[in-house]
Amino acid sequence: MPEFDGLKLWIKLENKKGGVYVGAYHKRIPLKLIAYNDQSSAATASVLYNQLITQNKVNIFVSDFGSVLTAPAVAVGQAHKQLVFDPSGTGIPFFTPNNPYIVLTSLPESSIWPTPLAQFIGAKKIKNVAIVYDSNDFDQSQAETLKSKLTAEGVRVSYYQAVPTSTTSYGTIINSMKATNPGAVLEFGFQPNDTAFLGQLQSSGIKFPMTFTVFPGQLFSLFKSQLGKSGLQYTYTYATNYSHNYTSVSEGLTSKALLADIHTYYPSASNAPGLLGYNAGLVVQAALKNATSLSQLALRNALTKVSGSLNTVDGNFKINSEGAQVGELLPVGQILPTSTSVSLKVVYPAAAADASAVYPAP
Repeated sequence: MPEFDGLKLWIKLENKKGGVYVGAYHKRIPLKLIAYNDQSSAATASVLYNQLITQNKVNIFVSDFGSVLTAPAVAVGQAHKQLVFDPSGTGIPFFTPNNPYIVLTSLPESSIWPTPLAQFIGAKKIKNVAIVYDSNDFDQSQAETLKSKLTAEGVRVSYYQAVPTSTTSYGTIINSMKATNPGAVLEFGFQPNDTAFLGQLQSSGIKFPMTFTVFPGQLFSLFKSQLGKSGLQYTYTYATNYSHNYTSVSEGLTSKALLADIHTYYPSASNAPGLLGYNAGLVVQAALKNATSLSQLALRNALTKVSGSLNTVDGNFKINSEGAQVGELLPVGQILPTSTSVSLKVVYPAAAADASAVYPAP
């Protein structure tokens, strides 16, 4: 829903100007949003994606949140030769040389996510790490990339274990990790896995110098409500680019302005809402502005032309030949205690940091 709110905000702001500028027609055209609730069901999503294309005849086709619900959009889009504007489905199999009908708008392709994390571990001179990951494309690609980069830098990966994505019991794994005396522990999972892992780590009384999980930085309010200050403090995570206020944007709002606007229009929104959906709108905007027609491949070709030169609230929009996002890197964040709660701060890279990392954790 935060992603959806962000997309709606972009539409609202463009329509206040008279619509989005369409270069092929040299004028602004009002935007109409057609949206269905897939109830987080991939099967339902597939039916509704087909409906959007075959019955609603949409010009712009935006997929739902995450790789599971994006997967049917990729299949439907390719079958109908309809470009998928993909805000957050980062699975590697989506991006292939034979499918020009996808562009990843607002997150890097999943194998790229841990690049700054690997650099941070190297900068801290951590020599021994433990990794547990879910056996799905999203998490496995991150774990494999991180292991490869760390091994190349001489870091020992003393524990490396895959678990089913349905895993909710981590007690034995935490104890096995502890036995390897790691300088950093990294758990790659989805939100329910991260919640279970951090909760059981807290109840075990075991503390590691560094603990990293994927989703607290993206769903910060949810994790605060689930785990509280004691369950989150000093945890590392991927910080969204909301956490760094890019000021040299070439399109759209800065993160501070976006946060203010989205709370104006959606007062119940969470503390870091809407970034992925709003940024997807900016990519749609760039495609419509620069395309020579409204054909799907013309839209895709327009994004190839602006790749590397479009700077937004999410950083530098840059895609490879397969439509995968390679420019918007996720900074490393750490959740630090305040007098009453916790706060997410960027700690790496230095150019984006607004706090110093606390390592080892107390």
